[in-house]
Amino acid sequence: MLQRIQSIYLLLVVLLSSVGSMLIPFGVSAEGEQLVANNHILVLGMFSVIALLGVLGIFMFKNRQLQFVLGRINILLNFILLGVFVYWSLNLSGETVVSEKGIGMLFPIISIVLLVMANKAIKKDEDLVKSVDRLR
Repeated sequence: MLQRIQSIYLLLVVLLSSVGSMLIPFGVSAEGEQLVANNHILVLGMFSVIALLGVLGIFMFKNRQLQFVLGRINILLNFILLGVFVYWSLNLSGETVVSEKGIGMLFPIISIVLLVMANKAIKKDEDLVKSVDRLR
């Protein structure tokens, strides 16, 4: 049942966390170099775990409760990554050169939205299965 809508949402999260984080910078340093996930082990590790949980969530279509829990854990990890990005952006005080934030800082927010939509679809499927079981 890989053709469900939550699989598409989870696939978008995986693509965003794996490919997008490696190509699109999440900021520009004071020296002018672009900051991508490859340069920071913490960010790379968080994006890798988020992508791995997304892949696991895609293939847990037979166990909807575990798929739902993996989605919640993934949302929590995205909030932690967003907190790291906010901390880094607020910790830039006292610079004479203006540092820029990249569009990569929005990846956790986009991932959270996609994961919430996936969890809503998983919950809808679970409710549908429970309603069919009641009719038996």
